[in-house]
Amino acid sequence: MAVMRYLVADVDASITFYNRLGFTLVQQFGPAMAIVRCDDLDLWLAGPAASAARPMPDGRQPEPGGWNRVVVTLDDLRGRVEELRSDGVSFRNEIVTGPGGRQILCEDPSGNVVELFEPAS
Repeated sequence: MAVMRYLVADVDASITFYNRLGFTLVQQFGPAMAIVRCDDLDLWLAGPAASAARPMPDGRQPEPGGWNRVVVTLDDLRGRVEELRSDGVSFRNEIVTGPGGRQILCEDPSGNVVELFEPAS
């Protein structure tokens, strides 16, 4: 099983977002952290009160965002994008097609990137 950690601004809002992408809540540690799971991936959602959000010795502050991302594979990319857009989810681009399929980048409530991917048939 793979484990990935995302820093998030609001753990509850992030749980709601990832539930909509097929993740289920495994465990929650109040507003500090939660673990959600989809297939063989555990995603640790670390809020501002989590130990992972503490400043580094050089003063840098861990924060959400960036370009590394979780990839969620879907069967109906266009339909899911329309659904998420109507619910106010932010997207960084439009659907693009490549040799392996189609993809688009959306953001969770904290600005972390999630790639929605539909394999070529």
